[in-house]
Amino acid sequence: MKGAVVRWARVEWGLLYGAVRPAVVHRRLRAVPMTVAAVCLTTVVHLVHNQSWGYRLVENVGAVRAEDPLRLALLRTPLSLFVPALDLPVWGALAQILVVFGIAEICLGRRRTLAVAYLATLAGTLYARVGIALGPDVFFVGLPASDARVVDTGPSAAVVGLAVFVGWRCRAYVTAGAVVVAMVVEVLVKENLAGKEHLAAIGAVLVLCGVVAVRQRRSAGPDGPARPAPGSSSGAGVTSGVPPIQS
Repeated sequence: MKGAVVRWARVEWGLLYGAVRPAVVHRRLRAVPMTVAAVCLTTVVHLVHNQSWGYRLVENVGAVRAEDPLRLALLRTPLSLFVPALDLPVWGALAQILVVFGIAEICLGRRRTLAVAYLATLAGTLYARVGIALGPDVFFVGLPASDARVVDTGPSAAVVGLAVFVGWRCRAYVTAGAVVVAMVVEVLVKENLAGKEHLAAIGAVLVLCGVVAVRQRRSAGPDGPARPAPGSSSGAGVTSGVPPIQS
């Protein structure tokens, strides 16, 4: 039984482990400078937000609501990712960023990590407007009008999106699937704006996965060779059919 679990863990997380461990062991925090900067920015924003003189400043530049004009919401969306959600302790937001953003930065690179994170966050922000327009009578998708005034901040949508994308990229399919199932259960147990935004973020990232897979399949051709996935090495004799990400 123990041997079977170990073999499954190697299949599920072997590529991910092979990519992350060397970077963390040899370079430590220097391997994830963008993640460290994001953690520091979130900490500063939290401290400023808790000051009498800084509360309104953070609200004006990083708090997104569905009732806001779309142009204003789009301008605030990038910084809203680093404003801790009201229902999440700041240490929770920092832990999410450090772990998930760090793994993604090592496996995907800085630009792709930021791109996927922003895509997921933007999908959740735009979904809120669509859900409110549909109304609460539309099963599972609609939202009540009162949600238009809910402050929409925090890294959770980006974290969920990155977790699914990295899981797909590194063949950790069970892990990625578990994240999706957990978000569905969250909505079924506690139906709220945040939970449905997480599902919107996952939907956008799954579409991205499909687009990337199709593009890479076309560029590789029908007889294209298998490429090593992030973290694997030819010396270890481990290769993967996962096509390389192309910008």
